[in-house]
Amino acid sequence: MNAISIVGAGPGALDLMTIRAQQRLKDAEVLVWTDSLIPIQIANVVKNDCERIKTSDLTLEEILSILIAKYKEGKKIVRLHDGDPCLYGAISEQICRLNDAGIKVEIIPGVSAYQATAAKLGVELTIPDLTQTIILSRAEGRTGKPAKESLQNLASIQASLCLYLSARHVEEVQLELLKYYPKDTPVAIAHRVTWPDEWITVTPLYEMAETSKKEKLIRTTLYIISPTLNINKNRSKLYNSNHSHLFRPD
Repeated sequence: MNAISIVGAGPGALDLMTIRAQQRLKDAEVLVWTDSLIPIQIANVVKNDCERIKTSDLTLEEILSILIAKYKEGKKIVRLHDGDPCLYGAISEQICRLNDAGIKVEIIPGVSAYQATAAKLGVELTIPDLTQTIILSRAEGRTGKPAKESLQNLASIQASLCLYLSARHVEEVQLELLKYYPKDTPVAIAHRVTWPDEWITVTPLYEMAETSKKEKLIRTTLYIISPTLNINKNRSKLYNSNHSHLFRPD
């Protein structure tokens, strides 16, 4: 029998989905999708006779029961997640339960919101002599974090910090970040990036919380805190005429 496909829908724009992801949707007989986080036009890629099951009001146990039942019926199933399912997709418990039931799972990656946001802003998040590190994390809410991954520890590096699922805690986040980043460090705030109603702005760190509250942002919002968001004239050594490498020796 076929594997259940856990598919990354990407940030929202249909044409940012991978070819493989779109093909799985076109072949699907059952679509189990996070309707509260994915635009309807992506769900509409499936065939007209594909059974569509929304999950916004379902528990994990209910979702798993549906996946297992439909698989036993011999259906081609797509479990459609927003963004990249390997980032905050809560897929590990799904995979474990499905594997326990003898069901194979494949994962189709998707473009993540931090990539789409950087692309929209036309910036690179790794600039020589500023930062060569990108950190993907979240504020600690009802879902706990290991103590070693505290925002304090992550912010102390002063790298490009991408925070998911943190809009509800933005005031506490800003307060902690200001202990480590200069107060005028640029912060990209991206709400529903690549959706028709996307909203993106860049604001100094000290205005991060105020801006979020003014726009009433509580979900589907990403923060990128990074010195690279400033206009920067640093050149990568890779293309510098004074830098030699394997394909351009001295």
